[in-house]
Amino acid sequence: MKFLEKYEFSKEDIADFLNNSPKKLIDTIKENKKLVGQNIAYLKDLGITNYQQIFLSYYDVFLMDHSNFVDIFSKYDPEDLIEKLKKNIKIIEYL
Repeated sequence: MKFLEKYEFSKEDIADFLNNSPKKLIDTIKENKKLVGQNIAYLKDLGITNYQQIFLSYYDVFLMDHSNFVDIFSKYDPEDLIEKLKKNIKIIEYL
């Protein structure tokens, strides 16, 4: 999961994630690290500053096909989406 460091995840966050996640999930993320990285980069480039917290809480969303991932987030005004995600990342469940 070292690839997450490229996206400014701390070693502690990565270690916690590895220690508290099922092996099958970790393997799936490793197998799809390019896709996961694309989706993380998209949120980061969009200006969402708490993308690490979103990933650590909703990692399954980041396994979604990149075009579908982009479609979900592009439906909303970027500034409004950024502000809402800063206040409450649980809105991810409703996008």
